[in-house]
Amino acid sequence: MHTTLSTKEFRLFQSLVYREAGISLSDQKRALLVGRVGPRLRALSLPSFGAYYDRVTNDRDELVRMLDSVCTNETHFFREPKQFEFLENELIPSWRAAAEAGRRRREVRVWSAGCSTGEEPYSIAMSLLAHLPDWKIEIIATDLSTKVLARANSGIWPMERVAHIPVHYRKAFLLRGSGAQEGNIAARDELRTLIRFGRVNLHHDSYPVAGRFDAVFCRNVLIYFDAETKRRIIDRLLDRLEPQGHLFLGHSESLNGFERVRTAGPTVYALKES
Repeated sequence: MHTTLSTKEFRLFQSLVYREAGISLSDQKRALLVGRVGPRLRALSLPSFGAYYDRVTNDRDELVRMLDSVCTNETHFFREPKQFEFLENELIPSWRAAAEAGRRRREVRVWSAGCSTGEEPYSIAMSLLAHLPDWKIEIIATDLSTKVLARANSGIWPMERVAHIPVHYRKAFLLRGSGAQEGNIAARDELRTLIRFGRVNLHHDSYPVAGRFDAVFCRNVLIYFDAETKRRIIDRLLDRLEPQGHLFLGHSESLNGFERVRTAGPTVYALKES
């Protein structure tokens, strides 16, 4: 088996990943590609990366597995806590006040775009359920990777993942595993029923996600796209916001130069009034 990735083969994979997912693999990612795709060559008994390229271009299921392998899925509960402070101290009170004044229904919809293994949408669910217990809450959680979506949908994580979860939320919304689940935590059913998981490729021209949202979280996702792809994705996400909706990005991401939005919080953006 020839497992050296030639420059020509790497260029083919670069183009394929960009074409299918909009992700720009820099030349510095060559070793990462070898490390993550190599096991599939061995599993399929393929002689070279060139042979594997031929396989993924003719096998849609294997293409999805390959994209799964090259995606980086770094996340944790209540990541970027200042944004959760903004959600709980600014947004939720404004939603509640609008509902009490009859300007909105007692319901909220949130999209976690790039949800990874689920810590983000479950963190959002804890915040919303704690502060809006009598509201209708709907959270759509999507990712490119089917592998992480399966883990997210299970609602089970290793116990060490709870470090970033406030203690009162741990007690209210999580279960400690026992027996075969010793060392794990699980989300209670009241959280799980709020979230629907599905695969969405943000690079595609249309998203199979219905309706508009009060908040869209797309954090630490745009860093993998070039400027043109990022602008196209941002415009589509903004189109999915309610007029008073908010877009949450990662702390290293910015919408400077986007005329449609104004800064509302810590890397949080709202649509400008037309």
